[in-house]
Amino acid sequence: MPTISNKGNLMPESPIRKLVPYAEMAKNKGTKVFHLNIGQPDIETPRSAIDAVKNSDIRVLAYSKSEGNLELRSKICEYYDKFNIKINETDVIVTSGASEALLFTIGSIMDPDDEIIIPEPFYANYSGFSVANGVNIVPIYSSLENNFALPKIEEFENLISSKTKAILICNPNNPTGYVYSRDEIKRLIKIAVKHDLFIIADEVYREFTYEQTVHTSIMEFEEVSQNSIVVDSVSKRYSMCGARIGCIISKNKQFINTAMKFAQARLSPPTLAQIASTAAMDTGEEYFKSIIDEYNNRRLTLINGLKKIPLVKVSEPKGAFYCVVELPVKNSEDFAKWLLEEYSFNNQTIMIAPAGGFYSTPNTGTNQVRIAYVLKKSDLETCITILKNGLKEYLKR
Repeated sequence: MPTISNKGNLMPESPIRKLVPYAEMAKNKGTKVFHLNIGQPDIETPRSAIDAVKNSDIRVLAYSKSEGNLELRSKICEYYDKFNIKINETDVIVTSGASEALLFTIGSIMDPDDEIIIPEPFYANYSGFSVANGVNIVPIYSSLENNFALPKIEEFENLISSKTKAILICNPNNPTGYVYSRDEIKRLIKIAVKHDLFIIADEVYREFTYEQTVHTSIMEFEEVSQNSIVVDSVSKRYSMCGARIGCIISKNKQFINTAMKFAQARLSPPTLAQIASTAAMDTGEEYFKSIIDEYNNRRLTLINGLKKIPLVKVSEPKGAFYCVVELPVKNSEDFAKWLLEEYSFNNQTIMIAPAGGFYSTPNTGTNQVRIAYVLKKSDLETCITILKNGLKEYLKR
């Protein structure tokens, strides 16, 4: 019988999606499932993006350029100019989502058995991207106790070896909601320059910050321009997850030229999605103001509600729309399955993402979950009630 590759066997399941069959079974029984497991915004996509596709007069749906259409790359440059970040179209490669951007990036700068340092917990698919490239993640632990702040510079330096090629951060962070301060970004830059490393910054949640928290991009620091790679996306910013349009941005021409070879190998990003994304990028600031206010209200509703549940600990996110929650259970995956398989409250239940899959260190985060506050306030209030009563029942077993 043919065998599966070792790489295939090592590919991790997504903690965000692997419990979907349990959710489907619950729905088939007539139970309403509130999805707190996935960052799928319920905010409407800008009408201009939808209309741009509907009103297109394309007669032949042809390939686009491998690096993406010039019009979209120009719009991306204009967008960054608003933050006083000066880039040009040749610094940008459009990709099929931020996921492909990360795959191209890791493939361009790392060889099998090279190492990448990532503060954990981290976006679960970073593990998959690394396994796909034969790259080893070296995790550096950040703690709920200090709200997942960046570890000390000494801790990073203790992990750097001859195989270390890059440090990867997500800012604002998925799954923790932490926003790295300007001082923390400067500390990372100091490490990168000293050890000649790349800094990869996943900045797809840039817009979503709260309580006067300011996002700092690594692209703001010209002295580290040759070390810096930004990964971005339209998915969350414009509520266009299904468009699958992202990009890589870097002023390092050798890196961009290398990433282009990966882009050429997959031919091109989707044409209609680029048309929609180009139109979306003309969306005014009022759109973001109302969305950020809405997410902030949801954030406060969730955090304040979770704090009232006995024995529950919760981080206080200042960005994105996620938080990590520590529960009084030994195995959060078992609890998450139980909520879907055996429990309902008023014929309703919740789907949460076990946080163990957001860590690289074995047996870490096993009593934690990630919750996405992408539902309206009234639904979040219902979810808090379901979680509170569900925990009470689960702990009686």
